[in-house]
Amino acid sequence: MIEVLSVTSEVYPLIKTGGLADVAGALPGALAETGVTMRTLVPGYPAVLAKMKGGREVARFDDLFGVTGRLVAGRAGGLDLIVLDAPALYDRPGNPYMGPEGWDWPDNWKRFAALSWVASELGLGLVDGYRPQVIHAHDWQAGLVPAYVKYGPSSTLKTVMTVHNMAFQGTFGAEIFSQLRLPPHAFSVEGVEYYGGVGYLKAGVECADVVTTVSPSYAAEIGTPDFGMGLDGLLNNRSATVFGILNGIDMEAWDPATDPALKQNFTASTIQHRLANKWAVMEAFGLDVLEGPLFAVVSRLTWQKGIDLIAANIDMLVEAGGQLAVLGSGDAELENAIRAASMRHPGRVGLITGYNEPLSHLIQGGADVLMVPSRFEPCGLTQLYALRYGCIPLVSRVGGLNDTVIDSNVAALSAEVSTGVQFSPPDIGALAHAIRRTLSLYEDQKSWKKMQRRGMKSDVSWAASAARYAQLYSNLTGMPTNANSNN
Repeated sequence: MIEVLSVTSEVYPLIKTGGLADVAGALPGALAETGVTMRTLVPGYPAVLAKMKGGREVARFDDLFGVTGRLVAGRAGGLDLIVLDAPALYDRPGNPYMGPEGWDWPDNWKRFAALSWVASELGLGLVDGYRPQVIHAHDWQAGLVPAYVKYGPSSTLKTVMTVHNMAFQGTFGAEIFSQLRLPPHAFSVEGVEYYGGVGYLKAGVECADVVTTVSPSYAAEIGTPDFGMGLDGLLNNRSATVFGILNGIDMEAWDPATDPALKQNFTASTIQHRLANKWAVMEAFGLDVLEGPLFAVVSRLTWQKGIDLIAANIDMLVEAGGQLAVLGSGDAELENAIRAASMRHPGRVGLITGYNEPLSHLIQGGADVLMVPSRFEPCGLTQLYALRYGCIPLVSRVGGLNDTVIDSNVAALSAEVSTGVQFSPPDIGALAHAIRRTLSLYEDQKSWKKMQRRGMKSDVSWAASAARYAQLYSNLTGMPTNANSNN
């Protein structure tokens, strides 16, 4: 049995701002089948502590980067947790990273350095009876974990650094280094130094035993200047220890046969029941009940996600007979562009801003097409949910979108293997062509339903990916797993 400590700044169903939480929440359960035990270290945000019942204090800190704190072990949301309860750092309004006004907390460097330092202490035996063999750090917020292990006492502890999105790196000024509890020589190119400052993600990529990212295509892309965000040189130097392991989804939380958020449940063999959900989505967004295809977006409304490309194509989409429902929030300019389109096309375009988990499930179960025209996408989960729910994904040919959706080109249509529509490059004209292709495919309802059923039968679970993570841990530690014994 391999013991792994997962370190994350968010974890579903306790606290979530994006896909990181979904992955961190689903991976422990998926690994259980492989003989790997995973506990999750997460900050003690109010939302997390409120759901912890019967937790026990296992450690206390009188000086945790200048504040007091404690570790509380327990279960919540079906997860084995170790919660870092430090009110001065985490008991705040807003989301995990920024206040209600939308600005990053100025002491984020300290909040997540503390999380990483505590993780390394746990790995060195801070709590009696618990000593993981591997610490699995997620994104920049846990990026200092491998540095604390590398520059700490000699041990057999191994570290894995997973990059969920290279665009978010956690860079801070050099003045914080003296407070990070690292030796002076850690401020170097081989350590945490990054363009004269401190780079948390850079530190993780530099110091971890293994670096993973969340799809094979993205693992290749981040070795290029276009996608590497300044770390492509380092990643190329480490190419032998960089792996792309595709994300999966929680098959119980996302099951159209049992999902309580749907107006009517369905399976691949009763796909006609999706229509009731489509009507419910139209009602929720104030759309007219029409026979044409319903396109949808469930996303952060940002440049990365290609929302500007959608905004530029809305008039054409509506004129061609489609409708559009958009759920999300983000850049004010992009929100306003979608809102203006909804005013130009009442009953045809609808926008609901904010985060709404039940509505996102309903959209997947009712919309005909889910658009994900991202300029870069490490993995993407919304297209996996779409496949599971018989919603045809229309995606750009990047990262995990490329790895999970089979384009409806002539060969794929002839072989009856297509599951969606891909386009490249991610620009206005290419998306327009993809929308027209999708509209044409929709006209042949017999073939469309076949494509929906193929998507629903796609393996979007964690099974294969969990086995790969288990093998990775096994290779690092020399300890066997169930995945080894089944080979």
